[in-house]
Amino acid sequence: MHGGKEARIADPADRSAVVARAFAAMVLSNVCLAFGPVSVRLAAAYSDIGPVTSAFWRLGLAIPVLFVLTRVMRQPIPRMGRGMVLMLLTGGLFFAADLGSWHVGILQTRLANATLFGNITTFTFAIYGMIVARALPSRMQGIAMALAFGGVGLLLGRSYELSREYLVGDLFCIFAGLSYTGYLIAMGKARGILQPMPALFVSTLAGAVPMLFAALAMEGKLMPDAWWPVLALAIGSQVIGQGLLIYAIGHLPPLIIALGLLIQPIVSTALGWEFYGEKLAMFDWIGGAAICIALILVRRGERPAVAKPAQPV
Repeated sequence: MHGGKEARIADPADRSAVVARAFAAMVLSNVCLAFGPVSVRLAAAYSDIGPVTSAFWRLGLAIPVLFVLTRVMRQPIPRMGRGMVLMLLTGGLFFAADLGSWHVGILQTRLANATLFGNITTFTFAIYGMIVARALPSRMQGIAMALAFGGVGLLLGRSYELSREYLVGDLFCIFAGLSYTGYLIAMGKARGILQPMPALFVSTLAGAVPMLFAALAMEGKLMPDAWWPVLALAIGSQVIGQGLLIYAIGHLPPLIIALGLLIQPIVSTALGWEFYGEKLAMFDWIGGAAICIALILVRRGERPAVAKPAQPV
């Protein structure tokens, strides 16, 4: 925003261009976020810190960068009412719960499992979007959802065929996904008023405080032996990944955001194959292809908004 006023998009042609950019940002954000599990494992191996501590550093190191970006991008933090502050604090707490449980789960299951179960948000956030819109998906969106769910089923079946020893890690990741749903709902409401950088900065700050206490209470050692893994986590996942996602949330409906999250298990499965020898079967490829097709269909099947309120850029 400039001079304390929010830039708004009202012209239909401009709105279409913004939505296209938001869709591209959503895709790129999920690619960046998919590298998160690898960074967590690298932090455990090279930084010699626990998963909750690495979650704290993801937020803590991102705070000064996000603050600078609010200045550089001319998106200053405005005066906020009690309701907005409470919304951002709630979002930050949900995100802290998501990160803490997900980082623990990452070290106790496969990369593909961690990303897939962590993104159970795909289903819960899509359901939330339907409830808010008070409408069922269009025919094209329904086909896209069926394809996406089928692709998820193929990937899930592959994961469970390997071993049941990942159950505890999977449960942590499922809890993380439910917490992430609360975070996205809170941030979606905040983005109706705030621009992306102020919203992300305040929610990150709100999440870092409880993560610090949790790290000290649960793991003790706070300072990493090597800084590069936690820096990669903070910049790649929090600043770039979440920054792009928060921007996209302001311009795309929940269904598209929800299905876009399934990009992460596709990328993470490929990373697990490349770096950790987690073998891919034919069903993995078919499941990934089904999800990619679903993303194309859900974008084409988006209902045109007749009188959609303009959003802050």
